[in-house]
Amino acid sequence: MMRLLLFAVAILIGVFLAGGVDQRATPLKIDLPPETTAFKPAPGAELVNGQCLVCHSVEYVSSQPPMPRPFWSAAVKKMVDKYGANVPPDQIDPIVDYLYHNYGDAPPPTTAPAAPAPAAPSTDPVQLGTKYGCLACHNPTMKIIGPALREVARKYQADPEAAQKIAHQIRHGGSGQWGSIIMPPFPQISDGEIQTLTDWILRQK
Repeated sequence: MMRLLLFAVAILIGVFLAGGVDQRATPLKIDLPPETTAFKPAPGAELVNGQCLVCHSVEYVSSQPPMPRPFWSAAVKKMVDKYGANVPPDQIDPIVDYLYHNYGDAPPPTTAPAAPAPAAPSTDPVQLGTKYGCLACHNPTMKIIGPALREVARKYQADPEAAQKIAHQIRHGGSGQWGSIIMPPFPQISDGEIQTLTDWILRQK
């Protein structure tokens, strides 16, 4: 019996060494469709686009059943505490409020809310990068999820259309420029804020 077992093992080893079994594992490549949608336009949407689309699709959120505010609060808290989402503390409540009122079971308002007065665009690029979640994926000098900002600046340093291309990427998002990682769109960012961010990126060394 032992001789038979050893003989079978010897045959398997011979087949393996002769190339009968592929010794090289073929990596499995999965291409996900690009994220082209954004959250419902409402106060706080720019925060949710910036923070939540780093990991989740709009469909993931919109397919959830309408739930009360504690559900959304617990979900955001779990993203921060358990999964390390880099959400500034002062953005947590506005994000929860947005999700509750637009995707939860919040009662419809009895009167239409007054339109907020348009705020003057910030001229502080770091403040804007924090507000819209840019710094959750990008760092000025090192790769996090997306490329380092200085690498973006180097790529476009000789391109006369650099500013337009970067602005388009910020506004519309997409993938393929730096691999398969998806960058979410930011339709709520004003033209002035995009200009501030674009100029800041191109100044990185």
